[in-house]
Amino acid sequence: MKRIHIQRTLLFLFLIVAVLMVSLPAAAQNAATAYPKMAPIEQYLMDRNAEIALARDAAPASVSRDAEVLVLGPNGFETAVKGKNGFVCIVGRGWSSAADPDFWNPKVRVPMCVNAPAARSYLLAIKKITELGLAGRTLDQVNKALADAIAKKELPAMESGSMCYMTGKEGYGGDVAPHWPPHLMFFYSDTDVAIWGANLAGSPIMGLADPLFHLTQFVIPVEKYSDGTPAAVTAEHKH
Repeated sequence: MKRIHIQRTLLFLFLIVAVLMVSLPAAAQNAATAYPKMAPIEQYLMDRNAEIALARDAAPASVSRDAEVLVLGPNGFETAVKGKNGFVCIVGRGWSSAADPDFWNPKVRVPMCVNAPAARSYLLAIKKITELGLAGRTLDQVNKALADAIAKKELPAMESGSMCYMTGKEGYGGDVAPHWPPHLMFFYSDTDVAIWGANLAGSPIMGLADPLFHLTQFVIPVEKYSDGTPAAVTAEHKH
């Protein structure tokens, strides 16, 4: 069945950029074998203070220190810290933030901070996926439910200006791709990636348009993590 391309498909583009495709097929096969079903809910949860700190790691402190922070509870994300600047930081789990074979992987922890427009649009899809995952829905069931919600307009189109920081140094992206390079994401509905010059030779912008789910994502890798340290790929290419 066709996947919902919220973040997982772009993961493989990052694997190319970060030179992480060594043994990718084997890793995917191993992950699929290792996580054939949902683990106990407790394994997906974190210590509250640790989750707040990891969520804030997604963006520079100048952004995340005044952001709202959501933490995962047994039934979905809940507010742990009230924000002041419109940003919302969370730690994504395998249902929304990992490659398909890591869908049930309880170790996945992917910090992200979305701005206010994305919190009112993109984040709603992430929340719904997470709630369905916690309820024990399979990958196919989650995809169908999300597609139905989009078709019925129960989930909104991407709001203008929607973007997300994913520049955290900590976290775990799953067995297929343990660590993502730092990057920014921009979200649109039904937009031609060509207008950004995405995916062209020499272009730093990666883009993915999914007309079935009316979601277009643009991704721009950045040179530094949220704590200011250089990304590994950048560091390796310095002369």
